[in-house]
Amino acid sequence: MSEADRVRLDVWLDVACLFKTRSQAQVACKGGKVEVNGAKGKPQRQVSPGDEIRITLPGGWKKIVVVRGLATTHIPKRQARELYEDLTPPPTMEELELRRLQKMSLPPRRARGMGAPKKKERRQLRRIKEGW
Repeated sequence: MSEADRVRLDVWLDVACLFKTRSQAQVACKGGKVEVNGAKGKPQRQVSPGDEIRITLPGGWKKIVVVRGLATTHIPKRQARELYEDLTPPPTMEELELRRLQKMSLPPRRARGMGAPKKKERRQLRRIKEGW
């Protein structure tokens, strides 16, 4: 294969819109969250059409894609989706229920625009955390 038939893994992951930025793709590759054809995917690894990429997402979810096209510069998202074929199996009922429970178990968040907690609110939070 010629060099034109291959692209760096981190660049391709960014262009295909599987990660928001190239640096996020690099961090995922270096952290062992990306596999190419069953081997650890390093950021500088070259990918070509037909390669299978497995991405481990936060929460333990896995995404499986097969490279169908190559690009090195950003393209519209609609075209970026044509660069790969998503083979990720649909989630089972148990996984859907687990996701729902995880979402419910998150701690309550302050509404946007409320600013930092005031002195009285900080005291109440401290009492809750300390178990008063």
